[in-house]
Amino acid sequence: MKSATKPSRGLRIADQIQRDVAEMIQREVRIDRAGLVTLTGVEVTPDYAHAKVYFTTIGASVEAAQKILSDKAGYFHSLLFKRLTIHTIPRLTFVHDESVTRGIEIDRLIEQANKSPSG
Repeated sequence: MKSATKPSRGLRIADQIQRDVAEMIQREVRIDRAGLVTLTGVEVTPDYAHAKVYFTTIGASVEAAQKILSDKAGYFHSLLFKRLTIHTIPRLTFVHDESVTRGIEIDRLIEQANKSPSG
């Protein structure tokens, strides 16, 4: 029953990676190059070898932000190595989170449908 009240170790590590990488991005990546980057989640493989870091960006193209984050992934990995006290530090892969964009589009379509005259 303990596992129901506490998140698993993998989830705790993913949350910690998200907090740490978000802080690193804030310090290390210029807003004028990558826009305002927000991390929306992290998925860590069971062996902790890889982590997908999901992000959104405002003020820059997704491609530009993804390239900058991918270029910095090795550097962020080395910084995580100094911060985390786990045996294997995951390699970071940055993935654009399209759920926010899809949500905005769905909201727009709902609003448009509500404004249409019903017949």
